[in-house]
Amino acid sequence: MLDSVLNKLGDWQFIALLFAALGCAATILVVIVPLLQTDNLSRRIKAVGSERERIRLRERERLAASPNSQGKKQLRAKPSTMLKNLVDALSLTSWLSTEKAKETLAQAGFRGAGAEYAFVTFRLFAPIAFALFAGIYIFVIAKWTQPLPMRVCFVMFAMYLGVKAPELYLRNSTTKRQKSLERAFPNTLDLLLICAESGMSIEHSVRKVSAEVGVESIDMAEELTLLAAEMSYLPDRRTAFENLNARTGLESVRSLTTVLIQSERYGTPLGAALRVLSQESRDQRMTAAEKKAAALPPTLTVPMILFFLPGLFAAILTPAAIQINHWN
Repeated sequence: MLDSVLNKLGDWQFIALLFAALGCAATILVVIVPLLQTDNLSRRIKAVGSERERIRLRERERLAASPNSQGKKQLRAKPSTMLKNLVDALSLTSWLSTEKAKETLAQAGFRGAGAEYAFVTFRLFAPIAFALFAGIYIFVIAKWTQPLPMRVCFVMFAMYLGVKAPELYLRNSTTKRQKSLERAFPNTLDLLLICAESGMSIEHSVRKVSAEVGVESIDMAEELTLLAAEMSYLPDRRTAFENLNARTGLESVRSLTTVLIQSERYGTPLGAALRVLSQESRDQRMTAAEKKAAALPPTLTVPMILFFLPGLFAAILTPAAIQINHWN
């Protein structure tokens, strides 16, 4: 029984059929899973509520650590988890984590120390897992007949893929989240402009817009909710605006934070600045759409040559070939 299973796993045709079946199953799951999903907005806003509690505790701990508060006990002890103990015991943060990785985690929507511990742990075990899987498949299951140095090179390449896998996942998650933020940014600016011109404060405007924009982009609603929480608890609102810029990594959000910082520091009219910024955002969005539309004909050239022209030639020339054969 085991020998037959190993022989099947070494058969390339069986492997191809297995991947095709997995692709069909993944396609079915992509179609069915969105129909079974619950209210993601409420769930993620609830998660942001826990982030607000974390900000409040962090500020209280900062105040408790100040010289005027020495001798006082901290309010809560930090919870100890298995990943935290593993990372601290092996000192993984010092040689597997970087400041850029922390920024990328925040831009991908993974916040807090737990996300960093999970990323560092995955970055440690992913190369080992990839190398073990490749080694078992090459030396035990498939039993490749290539020379030993070539097989070792394949195992090393699998280990390299394991090193790059966490970074690729973070990069893809960041790109997907930034696209969602970019799509919702013009409407967010319009809503902020309406709230600002109606006489609402910036804090109440951000909180109101975060509740309204969640229908279009949950990520934007999450970021605005975090911004409102940090504006409530941080001693300086400029820090909250700069944190928003660091969490998103978008040039458009940087322009918005610059406007908010200038309005907070110099008292410039917020409504007029938001109106100009909203118009510029709409113009940039239209320019990007026109650029993509202009690049569409060259992009379609190769697919048309490969897929449309053979069928067109077959439809045109087949009747003529049949008539010529009939005359002969």
